[in-house]
Amino acid sequence: MTELTKTLELKLVDPNVHKRQKLRETRDAYQQALQAAFAAGCDTQSAANDVVVEYDLSGYAKNALKKYVPQLCGNSYDADKLHDDHPVRFTNEGLQLDHQPQNAIEWYVKIPHHEDYHLWIPARANPEQREWLESLYADDAEMGESRLFERDGTWYLHVTATRAVEDQSTASADERTPIGVDIGEASLVTVCHRDERGSPVRPQLWADDGKAVRRLRKTYFTAKRRLQQRGSERIAESYGDALWDQIDDVFHRVTREVVKYAKSVENPVLVLEDLTYIRENMDYGEYMNRRLHGWGFAKLHAQIRYKAAEKGIPVETVNPRNTSKACHACGEHGYRPRQATFRCSNDGCWVGEYQADVNGAINITDRYRS
Repeated sequence: MTELTKTLELKLVDPNVHKRQKLRETRDAYQQALQAAFAAGCDTQSAANDVVVEYDLSGYAKNALKKYVPQLCGNSYDADKLHDDHPVRFTNEGLQLDHQPQNAIEWYVKIPHHEDYHLWIPARANPEQREWLESLYADDAEMGESRLFERDGTWYLHVTATRAVEDQSTASADERTPIGVDIGEASLVTVCHRDERGSPVRPQLWADDGKAVRRLRKTYFTAKRRLQQRGSERIAESYGDALWDQIDDVFHRVTREVVKYAKSVENPVLVLEDLTYIRENMDYGEYMNRRLHGWGFAKLHAQIRYKAAEKGIPVETVNPRNTSKACHACGEHGYRPRQATFRCSNDGCWVGEYQADVNGAINITDRYRS
């Protein structure tokens, strides 16, 4: 197990005029407080606090300044270098992330302006850091200091994140055992892989958890609608938070069990359907579109990714086209007479009827092999 720290890069997307003005006000106030505290020779946090407390900044920025200024003063820093070169720093609790994977811009960041005012702004992340950002969003990585700055008219955020990661498997791609992961409705998650002879083995389904999540979601939407009709918006929001917490608990437990399943297989690689590819090609029909827009698909996808990375298990993605429609034995398209049942349309195929989610998981496995 190795503890790694990485700086995550986010570019703020087209803040409107009002938000740009607020960002500049935050930067200017921060620079003024930094200059004043440095000029006063504040070599302790207490001394820095006496200066920066007067400025219109959030407590997260003030606390970052109280730690930073004594470091500058103690190192005989050149005061001329303070001009415009220092980003606005926030302590580790300053920022909040929100993830909306169904949107073209998935990530949103809540930036403190001053004590009682925050800015929600969409942001694009470095795609190579996706797993880290998802881990941070799910509180399985520790957020450190963040820095806000402007370059050539564009605003950026750099966020420090730390997490424990096991060493990755050294097996080559040919030596790995692909495990198909199907995220669906009848079963919340289904996993399966093939043995050395090519036979599907050890399918595992979390069907009861799928039922539990559907029940909680239905309860939430029904109760929310009734409470809103009564004008009880605040009660509806509080009630919804409690139910989402229960659903999150289910998600975290199931994804831990998926990774545990993978650990029991020699040289595993977990294979997921490519969420980005689905989003960019919305022509797969009602079933796949519903899966994409259902928040559960993306959230489970993200949790499996970062939890697998923590255990040193590689994760790959494949084109999801027709993985739910094709027969894993003969490749012919079939149909679902019931949600959990796949029927092959090829009369000469031995499959006949098969568990639909297991069929999908095997197809995902085979797509990786091909």
